[in-house]
Amino acid sequence: MKITETTHPDDSRRNFIRQTVTGAAVLSVGGILPGFSAKSYARILGANEKVRVGMMGVNSRGLALASNFALQPNCEVISVSDVDMRAAEKCLAIVDGIQKSKPKNQPDFRKALEDKDLDALIIAAPDHWHAPAAILASKAGKHVYLEKPCSHNPHEGELLLEAARKYKNVIQMGNQRRSWPNVARGIREVQEGVIGRPYFAKGWYTNNRASIGIGKEGAAPDWLNYDLWQGPAPRRAYKDNLLHYNWHWFWHWGTGEALNNGTHMLDLMRWGMGVDFPTKVTSSGGRYRYKDDWQTPDTQVINLEFANNTAMTWEGRSCNGRTVEGNSVGVMFYGESGSLLIESGNAYKIFDLENKLVKEVKNDLQIDPRNKMDPSQALDAIHIQNFFDGIKKGTALASDIVGGHKSTLLCQLGNIALRSGGMLTIDPSNGHIKNNKEAEKLWKREYQKGWEPTV
Repeated sequence: MKITETTHPDDSRRNFIRQTVTGAAVLSVGGILPGFSAKSYARILGANEKVRVGMMGVNSRGLALASNFALQPNCEVISVSDVDMRAAEKCLAIVDGIQKSKPKNQPDFRKALEDKDLDALIIAAPDHWHAPAAILASKAGKHVYLEKPCSHNPHEGELLLEAARKYKNVIQMGNQRRSWPNVARGIREVQEGVIGRPYFAKGWYTNNRASIGIGKEGAAPDWLNYDLWQGPAPRRAYKDNLLHYNWHWFWHWGTGEALNNGTHMLDLMRWGMGVDFPTKVTSSGGRYRYKDDWQTPDTQVINLEFANNTAMTWEGRSCNGRTVEGNSVGVMFYGESGSLLIESGNAYKIFDLENKLVKEVKNDLQIDPRNKMDPSQALDAIHIQNFFDGIKKGTALASDIVGGHKSTLLCQLGNIALRSGGMLTIDPSNGHIKNNKEAEKLWKREYQKGWEPTV
């Protein structure tokens, strides 16, 4: 008999918010996060006190995040930082309309970090800024909500771990599916053996992205601080097909579809399979669909093997949106006695070995995983509230930076394998590449002089 259930995300969200707002009043200061003084928590531990956040990068996804944070009753957005003055002005107006108080316009986020009233920095800037900005915020004594991927390269991920250990702040990575109730429930079912021992997992992402053409070099527009946009990356001439989204497809600033969207699915696979670092990574792919400036693969397969006799694979197709298992994105776990499908939304299905659907858990909230700005606002609010609980109560994070780095690294190793010959042997104790000098050159990047991230 098939079991069908439907859940309502608003119920979970209300519970998170209620617990956060009311629970803060009865907390004691001692023991929440070692290394921070009682004074540093005074502003955020009072009854109904709001966590004050600053936004870094508010075009598209960052604008959606700013709106979502402003919508939380226990939060106030107090600053907006963007190198695009148009994006900043739009965000300031929208946030003002939501929370009825206008944030400060701080074009340089480093200036915003000087504000003693700022509790946390929300980072939605391009990938090459993720880890450097998070490290600067950590040094300034701020908590960090960091959009995925947590780093541009593995070295930066390790710097982030070092920063979290040194400054003892809360760093949550924005792989929000970790907090979606039915997704988490499906993962628990895998871990509890509903399909027997899971030994293989497959994840995917599909889209119909257009060509980015051949860009023309020229002066940056007057609304853009291009020097600050480049930040830690060595300087390159401005091209008119780079901003705001196409930087994803240039190795100098971006990390390709594997880290742009693959991070979510590889994270779920790693979570469900209970693995950390692989022993072997292979990858194949390329830019096949168009002849243009796009450098990263538009079609890629990453295969990972682990020491516990398990494996996983991720397939990315940026320019052909044919679905897999009826979903544009998703994960399938294969086990000894059945399979479990995590769908694109907050839902999952369980099948037996005869392909019979034996259980289906649905959600009545529509999700658009191809919406690059805001695919799942209500569900993502649960992840935000978990971040606030980590700050206020020391609650375990759904996606702390240790796990965030491990999942990000799986994608990075896939890209490194692709760019260095196709195959890597990995030390499963720490994720490092073994006996491959060409691949090891891609473990870190070069930086613009004076902009190198340091802990």
